[in-house]
This record gives sequence, structure tokens and C-alpha cells, in this order.
Amino acid sequence: MTTNHSASPLTPAKFCFIVLVVLIFFSIASAQNQRPNASPMPFAAQPQASQAEQANFPPQLLEELSAIKTAALSDDYAYRQIAHLTENIGPRPSGSPQAKAAVDYVAAQMRELGLDVHLEEVRVPHWVRGAETAELTDYAGQAAGTTQRIVLTALGGSTSTPANGIMADMVVVNNFDELNALGRNQVAGKIVLFNELFDKQKAAAGMAFMAYGEAVRYRAAGAKAAADLGAVAALVRSVGGADFRLPHTGFSLPAGIPAGAVTAEDADLIAHLSTQGKVRMHLTLTPQKLPDATSYNVIADLKGSEHPEQFVVVSGHLDSWDLGTGAIDDAAGVVVAMEAVEILQKIHLRPRRTLRVIAWMDEENGGAGSQAYTKDHSAEFPHHVAAIESDSGAAHPLGFDIRMTPHAAELLRPVLAILQSFGGNVAMPTSYAPGADIAAMSEAGVPALGILQDGRTYFNYHHSAADTLDKIVPAELRENAAAMAVMGYALASMKDPLPR
Repeated sequence: MTTNHSASPLTPAKFCFIVLVVLIFFSIASAQNQRPNASPMPFAAQPQASQAEQANFPPQLLEELSAIKTAALSDDYAYRQIAHLTENIGPRPSGSPQAKAAVDYVAAQMRELGLDVHLEEVRVPHWVRGAETAELTDYAGQAAGTTQRIVLTALGGSTSTPANGIMADMVVVNNFDELNALGRNQVAGKIVLFNELFDKQKAAAGMAFMAYGEAVRYRAAGAKAAADLGAVAALVRSVGGADFRLPHTGFSLPAGIPAGAVTAEDADLIAHLSTQGKVRMHLTLTPQKLPDATSYNVIADLKGSEHPEQFVVVSGHLDSWDLGTGAIDDAAGVVVAMEAVEILQKIHLRPRRTLRVIAWMDEENGGAGSQAYTKDHSAEFPHHVAAIESDSGAAHPLGFDIRMTPHAAELLRPVLAILQSFGGNVAMPTSYAPGADIAAMSEAGVPALGILQDGRTYFNYHHSAADTLDKIVPAELRENAAAMAVMGYALASMKDPLPR
């Protein structure tokens, strides 16, 4: 994504948050794939634990962490919860009835476990999808009396065409430089297609988030750039890896023009035909931006036995896009956070500090949930010992992305040793917060972690109709729950909080 475009009609606060989310996606790409100044730290490659590490993790605590891991790897609590969220409740876009039902459900489940639960109000955008059709009506070699159907979906933030759609010629560009080189004279009155390819070879080589970072900038800011040159609509090649004529949605900075994503196959079709002559499209997108709605972050505290005023956050975001049922993005993150406390209650362990489960609202459509939490709790950030967010799927966890001091990272080596048995012992330093919802905490100095999943197939399903429960591998979900529970309990129970 990019941050080089002028502010949209959003409020300055929301715009800044969106820019921050854009930077986070870049940071994930950098942190997980490039990292010129940091290297993985598999615990197996490290020397024996230092005296400081031994003092923070005495034998009894290490035994407790091992017990948590063993229990989590045989527990199906997270899978039962994700099945209910995705199949019984369904997609959970902010402001929707399903989002409300999900808030109530997670709160009830946490109360059932005996946690101190409260809902914190959030005003969220309420954008709903409408008609989505497109066809090519004029192109080289066209058979008389025919059109070609284009498969597409609206992007979040898109405005609406008239009910009967718009008809306009198309221009195809591969990047912002090509768009700007065309200038207003060649863009005004046209539909722009950004045809930036998702690099599937990078994804297959374990660099999926780098590939995403390179392509998603056009989804985020393409409509704004096109509108600035007078375009009547903007389309983007879907940002994803699997080509099954499946469009991928996502947030786009509001630009005052309709914005959508076409499938990779249809992007190729339009690009090829454009090399042969004029291409004209009939486009109908009729989403609506309804008045902002009241929703909630779910906050559930397992009170600490010695320092209840200190908090370790374990979290995922509860909202999702509407095409699928939001299994990998991000019901998985919510349910592994839920299991982190379920396991402790099940085996009767109480952390020294309060373990705070947060099911964030509105990560996908502007970040209102994390903004509200920052507004209400920023004065308490000095008492937030650490924060974890899982928002990269549910595949096998390799360890953690971390943003903290090198000394703090070093102190976590005994925890990584516990996770080594299933390969979850990597600690990857990042330059930015490893999760959009915990970004403000990270910027305030709170040590931040994100579960580092195998992302090779994540963007095959991300933000598409294919983000459904069948993509969840129960054994891998249990590994994610084990990583969250072990790390969460370790941070909440080690002798001294991590240094900042």
C-alpha cells in the first residue's frame, strides 16, 4: 500500500489510522520477508538461558507453561467457537446484525468461563453491498449482439453508480506512475483498471505478505488517485493468489467514485483487449453507506492474582467482510484468544497479572474499535505489560512477530523453548506493530507480538467468498491456541514485566 496520496474526505483521525494500517501491511511484508536488520531467532540456535531468563521463568512456571501447551494441543474449544461464529452467525461486517450477535455471543462465552466481562461502545461505519454487475459492451473483434460478463465486487468505501449503472471507456494501468503519465486528458470520464499482479511466486516461497504489500496499495488508494484525475470509476485486479475467477474485497479510501475489484482472469481479459483498441464497460455498483452504528469491543479480564492492575492483552478482531464468513480473517484470532483463558480455567492456573481478552470491532473498515480503546485506555498503557494480536490466519504458527527492545526479546527465549516441539519458536523483530488493533499500544512502548503463521495460502482466500470454516485445519488451530495461551500466560506470570 502507499501513503503518498492526499487526505480523503475522512476525518483527520480516521485518515491517520488508515495510513497507519497501510504502514502495518508494509511492515508485515518487511518484517516477515525482508528484515535486513533482523534475523529469525529460533531458540534451538541460542545458548543456555541466562540468569535473568532463569529468574523470570523459574522451574514451576516452566512446568505450568508446558502444561498449558499440552492442554491446548488436545483441546477443541477454539474450533467449536470458530464453527459457531462462522457457520451459525456468519459474516460480521461492522454495523450488521451478525456483528451484534457475535459481540453478544463472545461476551456470553467469556462470562460462562467466569471472566469479568464488559462491552465498550464503539461507533462504527455501516456500509452495505448492493448490486454488482459489469459487462464489456464494446471491444475489438466483438461478435455482433454480444457482451462479455465481468466478475467483480465492490470495495469497502465505494460510492454507488446510478441504479442503471454507468457506461464508459476504460484505461488500464499497472501502477500510479502510468496513471499520472496519462494525465487528466486521458483519464477524465473513464473507468480506470489498476492491473498490478499479485506475485504468486513470492507467496509460494513464503513471502505472501510482501506480495500483498506490493499489490494492496492500489486497492487502498487507487480510487482516490483515479478520482483526482477525473475518472468516473476505479477497478483493481483482486489482491489474492488463487485464480478461480473469485473477486477479493477490502477497504478503499473513499474517493467519491465507485470502486471495485475484478477477478484476475477478468483483469487479464480487459488488459489484453485494451491492447487491441477501445474497451467500453457497463458498470453497476450500488453499495450504500448507512448512518454510523453503535457496536462494541468485547473486553474480558481474567484477573491477576498479584497485579490485577497490570494487563496482558490477547486479541483478534471480531468483524469481517461480508463475502465469506470470516474464518481466517479473523474469527481464528478471536477464538485462540478465547482459548487462552479457557485453558487456564480448565487446568486451574491463575496468572500473576490480568490476562485481558479483546475481541476488536471494525478492524476491517476503519479501525474504530482500536481508536476507541486508545481513547478510553491510553492513560493506562503504562500498565499494559504486553499485547498480542492474531490476524494473519490460522495456518501453522512459526512463532511470533515482535516489536520490543532486543533485551525484552531475549528474555522470552525460555517461552519459545516450550513452543519448539511444534515449530512455534521463531521470534521475528519488526519495525512496526504486528497488528493493526494493537498499533497504538505499540507506539506507546507496549511490547507487541503477533502470531507468525505460515502465510503461503492465506491470500488465496483473504477477503473473498472462500474465507469459510473449511479452510481451518483443526490441528493447526490448536497449535495457534497453544502459542497464544503459552505466550499470554508467560507474559502475565513472569517475575518482572518485559522492559520497554
